[in-house]
Amino acid sequence: MTTTAPATSTTFGAISLAAATITTGLLAGVFYAYACSVMLALHQLDDRTFVDVMNRINTVIVNPVFMLSFLGSVAFTALAALGHLRGDQRTVLWWILAAVVLNVLSFLITSGGNIPLNNRLADVHTGDFATLRAQFETSWVRLNILRALANTGALGALAWAAHLRRG
Repeated sequence: MTTTAPATSTTFGAISLAAATITTGLLAGVFYAYACSVMLALHQLDDRTFVDVMNRINTVIVNPVFMLSFLGSVAFTALAALGHLRGDQRTVLWWILAAVVLNVLSFLITSGGNIPLNNRLADVHTGDFATLRAQFETSWVRLNILRALANTGALGALAWAAHLRRG
């Protein structure tokens, strides 16, 4: 006698895994774009322009579309894990759990590192743009690369989970 999971459980698992993969991929792409283009271009600017442009970017990026991928990467991946708790989905679940860990790591790097640096950069009342930049740029770029790697790893784990799920 073979038992199958209810269709709603299977559908929930598939939809949440797809949403997790898409939002994680979008976020990895944003961080990748910063690493290989945005920060390289800003590095070529004078201190005041660097600070002004980076502050403007940090303001406009907080929007519903970005927040969907930023928060959704963690939330949808956690939901995908819940959708794969059945015994016959254990191998898929382990890959999804790896993605949860990597997505949470990226979230923590951003929340505990990049955002505080962004907030310090926004304090331009001293007018000392060279110091603001010096205290920001190198650390922010390193943290961005770390979170890009974490999200890219999460994307790979989710893609593998989706592959195993189909198999």
